[in-house]
Amino acid sequence: MAVQSKGRHVSYQQIVERHTPPRPIVRNTIRAFVVGGGVCVLGQAVQTLFVRFAGFSPQEASNPTVAVMILLSVIATAFGVYDKFAQWAGAGSAVPVTGFANTMASAAIEHRSEGWVPGVGGNMFKLAGPVIVYGVVAAFFVSLVRYAVMHL
Repeated sequence: MAVQSKGRHVSYQQIVERHTPPRPIVRNTIRAFVVGGGVCVLGQAVQTLFVRFAGFSPQEASNPTVAVMILLSVIATAFGVYDKFAQWAGAGSAVPVTGFANTMASAAIEHRSEGWVPGVGGNMFKLAGPVIVYGVVAAFFVSLVRYAVMHL
């Protein structure tokens, strides 16, 4: 779509590009890297606590560590802290476990007025379903490749 402007044709896209503020890509990238790394450091600290004080091996401590990170993310989501954090942190807040937990908890909180099954359950798994399906399919193909490499 072209618009007449002072005797010349200007496309809508050109108008949008002229009025869109530049994105601070370098700042956002650094922030995402630092925040994502910070979340991972927090996870490592939780795992170290399980190993040092609860007597777990590093491998045994991985499942409770993931559970604690999910719990922290859900609590932060419930209190509205995670959304503010994610707005500031950008992609760094999407570290897989905490970001996924935030997505699930947000959907559950948003639709709780519709009831437990149709509201919370139905809408929460609308978001999680594709992630789970693609994760399972990807794991299947990775396992096929690994099997082929190991046995052929």
